[in-house]
Amino acid sequence: MKSLADFYLRQLVDDCLPFWFPRAIDETHGGFLHCFDHDGSLVDDDKSVWAQGRVSWMLLTLYQELERRPEWLAWAEGGLAFLEQKCVDPEDGRMFFHVARDGTPIRKRRYAYSESFAAIAHAAHASATGSSSSADRARHWFDRFTDWNFTPGRIPPKFTGARPMEGIGPRMITLVTAQELRKHLGEDPHFTQWIDRCLDDIVRLFVKPELKAVMESVAPDGGISDHFDGRMLNPGHSIEAAWFVMEEAGHRKDPQLLKLGCDMLDWMWQRGWDGEHGGLFYFLDVHGKPVQEYWHDMKFWWPHDEALIATLMAFQMTGNEKYFAWHEMLRDWSFRHFSDPVHGEWFGYLRRDGVPSNTLKGSLWKSFFHHPRALWRCHQLAGKIPE
Repeated sequence: MKSLADFYLRQLVDDCLPFWFPRAIDETHGGFLHCFDHDGSLVDDDKSVWAQGRVSWMLLTLYQELERRPEWLAWAEGGLAFLEQKCVDPEDGRMFFHVARDGTPIRKRRYAYSESFAAIAHAAHASATGSSSSADRARHWFDRFTDWNFTPGRIPPKFTGARPMEGIGPRMITLVTAQELRKHLGEDPHFTQWIDRCLDDIVRLFVKPELKAVMESVAPDGGISDHFDGRMLNPGHSIEAAWFVMEEAGHRKDPQLLKLGCDMLDWMWQRGWDGEHGGLFYFLDVHGKPVQEYWHDMKFWWPHDEALIATLMAFQMTGNEKYFAWHEMLRDWSFRHFSDPVHGEWFGYLRRDGVPSNTLKGSLWKSFFHHPRALWRCHQLAGKIPE
């Protein structure tokens, strides 16, 4: 599908990249700025540590797979240097979540994801440059991430402990992080063991065929806690996890894994798609009860980016025309509502009817990651599909 592949490449090269670069480069303190308004003006100069790793990884991915532009490599190396020099807490070796422009720590969260994004960025740098030290740092941050998230008692409790819960987030991010490290550093039993464990957890705990749902959080035995948090569905998260599973199915040539990924996509698309206004809901209740989060019916940018990948991947891998129809419906809705034809890129946050709730293009959560990743992956996937 050359025309579709060309569409996504144009969106990446002509619309997305020019919005972010070079304005995202902090020439004074290093790393990346990313809290931008619709016109690229800086709204806040604080930095998300997630963004430093994610943006570095995205630049290195494009450097290796699209074009070896020296500035992309240099900018990514600046992001990695900022991560290692400014974003690590010397007291415990973990990473912060939020720092000031100069790297002064602002916030560290209980949970660890900064480390996973540092791991994939270092792994991509290792394969791009042959750096053994970057390969070592990738493994280091992956091990820190998994230790913190899976060693019992390591994460301080958020609640009293009377109602323990397990989240799909650490499993799906461990899965995709291990896949990235395998891609860049080579096959390794350590990565395979983590991939196997996370796939098993996702099937055993979070996938509910009887309900045709993928849960966000469950009791330790996989049971559904009949409370707001326990009943919550996040369609975007589950659809993102679905394409991670499909990616592994392709690597292993495993039809059962492919079916699992497609089932996850099918169920959460059917639940998540807004039949009245279009787009994907942010939160739902598995039993159809009211959701307490006031943004539950908003349309955020990243679930739509992840669903673009998932639907096109499912079509490319199965040939089922249903997935291409979903993809085209989603593509039409997303680019009509999120896109800014004047300044480029996507708005981050829409109301249910698709009208932007504000004009932000970047924030502590939104950076050069979900959207360019979706554009690049969809360009690649479309290129594999015959006309």
